[in-house]
Amino acid sequence: MGKVLQINYEKCTGCRLCELVCSVFHDGVSNASRSRIKVMKWEAEGLYIPMSCQQCQDAPCMLICPVKAISRDETLSRVMVNHDKCIGCRSCVTVCPFGAMGFNVIDRKNFKCDLCDGDPQCVRFCEVKAVDYVEPDRWPLPRRKRPPKSSPLPGERLPPWRRDLSTERTCIERSQTTWKTRGRYAGPFLLTCD
Repeated sequence: MGKVLQINYEKCTGCRLCELVCSVFHDGVSNASRSRIKVMKWEAEGLYIPMSCQQCQDAPCMLICPVKAISRDETLSRVMVNHDKCIGCRSCVTVCPFGAMGFNVIDRKNFKCDLCDGDPQCVRFCEVKAVDYVEPDRWPLPRRKRPPKSSPLPGERLPPWRRDLSTERTCIERSQTTWKTRGRYAGPFLLTCD
């Protein structure tokens, strides 16, 4: 089995240098929309998350392609696109669960991470090493962090997964001009709970 891209979103600073290097290497232009790696910004959490093709074993893009233009290259353990066969139907773009397939409107062909033929440029240029190219056995499994259990402070609005729906509380919701009493769920308003 070949090496895999290991992405550590906790190290990513959001500089997007990986996107620019990728587009220059593959297309000769500095254009992040033509990059094979995308840095997603999660505004609420303040996180930058690099997303790239996961090189799936049972790749949905490979299974849905009507002309079989997508196949697995076992030497580098990657999923490849044969651009001579590709008809530009975008089925693979639609079915990818990670959003890793892109579409070039100029060439009318899809594109995805091809691991730069074994020398990923995003890894070479990432200064904080948020992206690394490692053997699969060196890839540690991430530990899930659980949010601390605490009761809400007065006036605090908790996300849905932290709301304690088992307790019966009377919550007062302030709309623009009136005060109303509601049950447990108060929607996107500031809550004061008794």
